[in-house]
Amino acid sequence: MKPETAPLILARLNGGLGNQMFQFAAARALALRTGATLKLDVSAFPRDKLRRYDLSVYALAEHVPIASEAELAHCEQKKPRGLALIGKALGLPRIGGGAAIPAIREAHFHYDPALATAQPPAYVVGYWQCERYFADHANQIRRDFTPRQPLEPENAAIADVIHRSTAVSLHVRRGDYVSDAKIQSVHGVCGLDYYARAMAAVEAQVASPHYIVFSDDPDWTRANLTSPHPMTFVTCNSAERGFRDMQLMSLCHHHIIANSSFSWWGAWLNARADKVVVAPERWFASGGRDTRDLVPAGWVRV
Repeated sequence: MKPETAPLILARLNGGLGNQMFQFAAARALALRTGATLKLDVSAFPRDKLRRYDLSVYALAEHVPIASEAELAHCEQKKPRGLALIGKALGLPRIGGGAAIPAIREAHFHYDPALATAQPPAYVVGYWQCERYFADHANQIRRDFTPRQPLEPENAAIADVIHRSTAVSLHVRRGDYVSDAKIQSVHGVCGLDYYARAMAAVEAQVASPHYIVFSDDPDWTRANLTSPHPMTFVTCNSAERGFRDMQLMSLCHHHIIANSSFSWWGAWLNARADKVVVAPERWFASGGRDTRDLVPAGWVRV
């Protein structure tokens, strides 16, 4: 492997845009804390029929390179489950041995302080869905997630509506949450009762809101969501341009998010200190995941 001028951190990316952003942000903050060089492992995507590498649209692509096959060959790819369980029982670190770039694997869903104190070289594997992994470098992470290209005319027109109103993004995630029984059993869907409670929570704090509605099922939202306040339904972006929906969400003053990492990021990218963010109390339909650290302090759960 070609020598690096600084120790190397590799971030394994997989899943959709929101998941990739969490994975990048956690590894990026670790690299900034330790002075390491960050590179991205995108090797999972050629085999994934549903997902693709989505971060090339952002400013980060100009200074965070894709890892080479030679670099990935030096990573600790897999650890026998039996050894991992023994190590955990003995209280041993989760950084594996025997590889030039040992792996740091997410131990559980809630915040794991082990990542904050990890040292390079490291191969960062997990979902890392918690702001605490990267809050110390929030400004840089927001700069990293700045789209490289300007808004298209149709999106610029919606941005103008947002800037001229007290805009509240409202995200309805349906898609595979509805169509795939297995996925639905894990994630569930936020129903109309949730959105009614969420809008009431917003309207208790925000005068004259204008709801900017985003969804992968716009026909459903038009047929089912109502409010005495103005509502603008965003329908100009295909799935391939989902980052534009997220960008428009981030321009809104306040947010109602779904149980989705996509709208989580739409709200988080908004750096306003006075924003109101409403999130579902129940993030997963199935149990077993501790979501206490998923929603940042100051966001409202209903």
